[in-house]
Amino acid sequence: MVELKPLAGGTATHGGSAMPRLSGGWPFLGHLTEFQEDPIAMLLRGAAENGDLFQFNLGPKRFALFSGPTSHDAYFGASDDQLDPKSVYRFTVPIFGRGVAYDVEPEKMTEQLGFLFPALRQSNMARFASIMYDEASSFADKLGNEGELDLPVAMNQLTVNIASRCLLGEEARREVDAGFAAAYHELQNGINTIGFFFPRLPIPSHRRRDRAREKVVEIFGRIMAERRETGTEFEDFMGALMLARYKNGRALTDDEISGILLTALFAGQHTSAVLATWMGLELVRASSYLDRVRAEIQRVYEAGDDMTLATLNEQRLIENVVRESERLHPPLILLIRKVVRSLTYRGQVVPEGTLAMVSPAVSHKLKEVFANPDVFDPDRFATPRNEDKTHQYALIGFGGGKHRCMGKNFAIMQIKALWTVLLDRFDFTLPSVFPVPNYGSWVTGPQEPCRLRYRRRTEASVFN
Repeated sequence: MVELKPLAGGTATHGGSAMPRLSGGWPFLGHLTEFQEDPIAMLLRGAAENGDLFQFNLGPKRFALFSGPTSHDAYFGASDDQLDPKSVYRFTVPIFGRGVAYDVEPEKMTEQLGFLFPALRQSNMARFASIMYDEASSFADKLGNEGELDLPVAMNQLTVNIASRCLLGEEARREVDAGFAAAYHELQNGINTIGFFFPRLPIPSHRRRDRAREKVVEIFGRIMAERRETGTEFEDFMGALMLARYKNGRALTDDEISGILLTALFAGQHTSAVLATWMGLELVRASSYLDRVRAEIQRVYEAGDDMTLATLNEQRLIENVVRESERLHPPLILLIRKVVRSLTYRGQVVPEGTLAMVSPAVSHKLKEVFANPDVFDPDRFATPRNEDKTHQYALIGFGGGKHRCMGKNFAIMQIKALWTVLLDRFDFTLPSVFPVPNYGSWVTGPQEPCRLRYRRRTEASVFN
């Protein structure tokens, strides 16, 4: 591992040289115009010019990009008192609430999210498989024989239904059609560029965000009250948090529970929906892989078996398709932390106050890590190639280090499950050109319109 070394006094003059600077830019604006146009093209240009660490300005703010596995070792291995995520993600506090996530010290945030791990143990993951099948099958039954699917909307609906039922419980799933889904959507819209800089600005989207949070907290509070009244314990996120105690013995308040639930949902559901969207687009475009994925589905379920954790684990090709979609289209293209103490990497100084970042979208396109990186090639993850295993941080779509997404396995599992059902039931075609990324959104999905035409297949379903 390459060590990040703090510098005494927070200066950029001791113990190393200045970071190389990205060429171009304008006075006052820096590289803001180029970044807004195509941030990934700009950052790839910087990596080609300067290697795995360089700096640039967006307006008055200085950024440093760490790109490539060696620099990822340093970035993800740094402590929070060196590279601080809390200073960057404070804009989420109006959504998640006070006293949770990025409104508390890192140690307490880690403790809060740790309460959720029991709900993700193997026995529960096995139970989730049938729920995922049930939700995807119910969705497919309502589509009719042919039509056109607004893919991002469909994937968002499916993942909300699955996540609410698996992670929050049957009561929350019943609330999806009774107000939860609409309120949650407004909360998603509350993460925007303006909100990143001015999260409390009283603009219409923020007022809708705040009303939506009140609605979600009211729904969660009602469910918790009903559970306490009946004395029933549940093996889901809400149940785990209701039973949890801090190290000092204190129980969590209902508002803390609601905030942690929202933190967990936002960390996984929206990104899963976007990744599922990109995967569908890529598979429809790559007919040879689509045929192989269908053959795998036929082989695994040829005896009419139910969908289980074991059958999903057996579907290795479709999992590699998910991972290749993660590589080409990571939902979070930037992961950012603030340098709270100046540090050095390979003799180059990253000064205090700099916003340090890694970009999965950039690092996943490096030719020294991934062969022919612009080509959709799920076989790169199969033996003997195993390109993702060349380094622990080669593939970072779900983050890395201690802040790596705790729901990664759940996310991959649900994307495999829902596309297994949809590909079993329907043939899909892309009615227009392949969409380009929408870099105006915090979670980078495809630009609209993004539709797939579907027609129900004449072959019998492989499922009972």
